[in-house]
Amino acid sequence: MYPEERQQEILRLARANARVDVVALADALNVTAETIRRDLTVLERAGVLRRVHGGAIPVERIGFEPALATRDSVLISEKERIAKAALAEVPAEGAIILDAGTTTARLAQLLPTDRELTVVVNSPVIAASLGLKSNLSVLLLGGRLRGKTLATVDDWALRPLEEMYVDVAFMGTNGLSTERGMTTPDPAEAAVKRAMINASRRVVLLADHTKVGNDYLARFGSMSDLDLLITDNGLDADLADEVEAAGVRVVRA
Repeated sequence: MYPEERQQEILRLARANARVDVVALADALNVTAETIRRDLTVLERAGVLRRVHGGAIPVERIGFEPALATRDSVLISEKERIAKAALAEVPAEGAIILDAGTTTARLAQLLPTDRELTVVVNSPVIAASLGLKSNLSVLLLGGRLRGKTLATVDDWALRPLEEMYVDVAFMGTNGLSTERGMTTPDPAEAAVKRAMINASRRVVLLADHTKVGNDYLARFGSMSDLDLLITDNGLDADLADEVEAAGVRVVRA
């Protein structure tokens, strides 16, 4: 079993059983306890497990949300491939929404300079990078700034979205499952994401494979709200089939 396959199995077991134990995993997977500890470290850095004494707990069980800098430092090549694949969904002209997030931020960096676009964002970080491109008209939603994600939320972000209608919303998420749809830990951020979806003709979700099969506290959209999932080639084929069976096209970059 390759390390990535073993780590995916560890994550599956953690989500199924609400916890995993180092010694039990070592026995079950026929590796040393030190190998399991290294795997748990990789999964914790990816933001999907939280280390505890003797094992680990899936983050959705404890409401843990990694900080932006932590999330930005993991799965870098996967996020870059997802962003490049998302370029095919950017219209030749018109308006788009870029949700706050580490993968949408990479798409922002790649937006072409040969077309006129209006870009609505709720991330001052993304807005600052887009402001350097003269072909773009950037609309930054106001509101309270969440320290965890550096996204603007609450009423000042919600009210302008009520009057908007854009061609495509490029969304991020903490979790996606066929049972619960798209979820995130914070209700205020979920409200803004929901308003973005309602303000869009099409919804494209940019989510690496660790997000699929995962659920969090606040639901902001169902599978029927989603037109396309762009993920990486680490997504399990069975999970991809489940998503497509729910009516969502899947692209694995």
